[in-house]
Amino acid sequence: MQLSPTTLQAASFSFFLALASCSAPESGKVAPPTLPDARLSLAAPPALGSAAQADDDRIFKATRLLAGTPRWALATSDADLHPQAFLSHYSCAAGFTLDLAKAPHLAQIMTLAAKAETVRTSEEKHHWNRLRPFIGNDAPLCVARSPELTKSPSYPSGHTIAGYSTALVLSALLPERSAQLLQRGRVMGESRIVCGVHWASDVAAGYQAAGAFAVAILQDPAIRDLLPEARAELLAMQQANVQPDPKVCAVEADAAAHSPFSDF
Repeated sequence: MQLSPTTLQAASFSFFLALASCSAPESGKVAPPTLPDARLSLAAPPALGSAAQADDDRIFKATRLLAGTPRWALATSDADLHPQAFLSHYSCAAGFTLDLAKAPHLAQIMTLAAKAETVRTSEEKHHWNRLRPFIGNDAPLCVARSPELTKSPSYPSGHTIAGYSTALVLSALLPERSAQLLQRGRVMGESRIVCGVHWASDVAAGYQAAGAFAVAILQDPAIRDLLPEARAELLAMQQANVQPDPKVCAVEADAAAHSPFSDF
């Protein structure tokens, strides 16, 4: 199914569209990788009336109480998938400020991955066509309750796929920071629960799909050729040692310590 740019944005794909326009070496000359079909590997979302759906309902209602807190503000920030903002979400985890303008090879890797993920995630969402948790109620959300978002299917979470697959790719490039980067990828997925735009099971499925996607991305020959240059770009930024805002890092650390999956 071909989606309009507006619908893609509402469905958590604004990052994919914006990143595809980034300047990167030989961008567009290399085909994006082929990703596995999660319509086969993922279980169906919880059925109405099931215990799993009841658990989703409970977590959704409990996390509405976070409105106005620093965790809510982080969820709002994490919803921004514009390329530089998106990459900067990982600065605290990396231990230095990440600047996409200084990483053209990393930008190309992310562009190729994003193009592939856009198509595959859209297919999966429309296969299950699950309604989002805010449909039929007036519970607070951390983003605008737009008609496009309302119409966009919920399962699996596209933001989570983008966030966690990127954390996995960055972990391959900065293995010495892999635990911190993967923790941040987890928190980005959990931000979708806090925001109120995804069920907890949407996010859990997003982690699973992201893992399979990252394996395929990192095994793709064209992307593997870019990895040494991308790591060199990251190491140069690490050497420059521009530190991220410690207040932001403190909020992220607190979020990591209080997961919606275990604390609600």
